Amino acid sequence: MLEVNSIRKTYGAVTAADNITFRARQGETLGLLGPNGAGKTTTVSIIAGLLRPDSGQVLIAGRPLGGDADPAKRNIGLVPQDIGLYGELSARENLVLFATLYGLGGAPRKRAIDGALGLVGLSDRGKDPVKTFSGGMKRRLNLAAALLHDPQLLLLDEPTVGVDPQSRNAIFDNLETLKKRGKTLLYTTHYMEEAERLCDRIVIIDHGRVIADATPRDLYSRLPASREVLVRLERPPTPELLAGLRSIPGVGRVEEVADGVRIDTESFGAPLAACLKHLAVNGAPVQSVQTGRATLERVFITLTGHALRDQPASDGTL
Repeated sequence: MLEVNSIRKTYGAVTAADNITFRARQGETLGLLGPNGAGKTTTVSIIAGLLRPDSGQVLIAGRPLGGDADPAKRNIGLVPQDIGLYGELSARENLVLFATLYGLGGAPRKRAIDGALGLVGLSDRGKDPVKTFSGGMKRRLNLAAALLHDPQLLLLDEPTVGVDPQSRNAIFDNLETLKKRGKTLLYTTHYMEEAERLCDRIVIIDHGRVIADATPRDLYSRLPASREVLVRLERPPTPELLAGLRSIPGVGRVEEVADGVRIDTESFGAPLAACLKHLAVNGAPVQSVQTGRATLERVFITLTGHALRDQPASDGTL
């Protein structure tokens, strides 16, 4: 459904997209992950035809994406980061406007609006002005506006920014319903937990480059250790204590955190027991121990050397 072939986009000395390449099949949810400033929005804007790449090509359903009037754009629905709604108009009036711009009228327009409002759970608020909506409701209506022309490819640029957990879960349910209908979803985010829940495959970009393109399971396989242990200590660990933990067989990354230490291990068996023994022998009283599996956030740190929510690089990459 979507092919992105070696797209490159620069703004003067700043490279926003550096030969980015990936594919998305019909009925697949593809996550485009990276920190703020990594190049996600630039990439989505090029796919949507809002920006022209300096080089490279985008294909929609096998056809190169051309100019503004290219019929291939009929296959695309865009949910932008910014809310694209008119506050003084009602929810239904907003959708009438967008549906008319898509060339819909009469009974087909009414069916499309009714269906979109029903999907996002706003059928009972259709007559209310959008300015009275919560942030989460506006996000859901933003999604509805992108669905009116029944696109096969939906581009979602961080659609849950600033919404409450209940609205976020409602949006996730909407997207899972669309996937079951055979839609292809391109979902950009810097929240790893969202990608873990929604995505069949994940493309990680950093500084405008693709650094990974794989299923979540394949990404986890790149970790040197698959388990995490958070140990709360009564006092900060010394450098010698941390070095001793790193020398234990089966232990990977060890880092000091607030009130303790985080340890990556191969398992919760012998390596964890050895770590706790080392702490006890070296006079580091343990307050609590919390265990869990490694996260995609840890994958990102392993691949890039910094956290997903770190500030973008000083080179100004977008």
